[in-house]
Amino acid sequence: MKPTSSPRGSRRLWLLLLLCYPVSILLLLLAWYAPGFAEWYATGPYAALSRAGNFLSGLLPFSLAEVIVVVCPFLAVAWLAVQILRVVRSKNERGRTAAGSLLRLLCAGGVVLLLFTTNCGVNYSRATFAETCGLPVQDSSVEELETLCVSLTERLNELRPLVSEDEAGTMTLSSSFSALGGDAREAFDALSADYPLLTGGYSRPKEVLLSRLMSWCNITGVFFPFTFEANVNSDVPDYSIPSTMCHELSHLRGFMREDEANFIGYLACCRSENADLRYSGYMLAFIHANNALYSVDRESASAIYARLSETVQRDLAANSAYWKQFEGPVAEVSTAVNNAYLQANGQVEGVKSYGRMVDLLLAEQRAGRQASAG
Repeated sequence: MKPTSSPRGSRRLWLLLLLCYPVSILLLLLAWYAPGFAEWYATGPYAALSRAGNFLSGLLPFSLAEVIVVVCPFLAVAWLAVQILRVVRSKNERGRTAAGSLLRLLCAGGVVLLLFTTNCGVNYSRATFAETCGLPVQDSSVEELETLCVSLTERLNELRPLVSEDEAGTMTLSSSFSALGGDAREAFDALSADYPLLTGGYSRPKEVLLSRLMSWCNITGVFFPFTFEANVNSDVPDYSIPSTMCHELSHLRGFMREDEANFIGYLACCRSENADLRYSGYMLAFIHANNALYSVDRESASAIYARLSETVQRDLAANSAYWKQFEGPVAEVSTAVNNAYLQANGQVEGVKSYGRMVDLLLAEQRAGRQASAG
């Protein structure tokens, strides 16, 4: 029987194996323990790598990430079936054939790990956005939180008449997903004038065709580091789509922490000339801030919520009704997986880290910075 692979092919696989894992581990160790390395990498090598990758994937009118996620499981099953068949047929060399298949699998895993590390893993250890932009994050009083919630309530009541609504009276987007994505990209270009680290020049976010499936998994958007694409669930209530776009575009710029991506997304939305984006940004901020207030002073939070206009409350009620239909084991498993992923990448609070956005909002309020464009 002929050998299952040539000696030269095996040597190449071993070389790839011995390259991917050590380099990945070295980069992660440098990010964790070498002061300044992760920030240098995020603003240097990663910036160049992400721009090139995003440019290439941006040439496609569809989400390459979605294609990969859909196709890869079928390819994996087919590959596994082929490997099993090869082992069965190699009567006298089953051990060698199985070892070759395992080597290929380990190499594939090493390539994925290396790409993940270079394309986003190191960025989890970079300096916080608060540190790089000079926002004074500190403990805040309940009174400061109340002031923030009242301010956000007033902005929402001012903005709500400027957006469109459907026959049910809930907010609806006034432009196509593609046009809105272009506005989100322009908002980041405007934001970069005040925050130079949030460089412009990246392509617009991509709409996911299987968005309904994302909702079943309790996912509103995904940054896919292997293609440098910001992918957005378009099935969700319209008011949340613009802020989700900007959230994922924040990840694309190397800010991987969820609380920071929320805050940066809010800043970008509020810089936009598009009322849909501004309304979405302030809705995101209000939900986080008022939920935080509710946890320490339910009466005050409820009183401030009651000050929202009837139309804003209607949008929030529609959002609650939308997500209620997806409650169940699938959403619970997806949340648990997401929680484990965040913790594995240094966000020790897991999905609870989304609530830390409030500290940044309070810091912005304390600094007296004006986020809105209009």
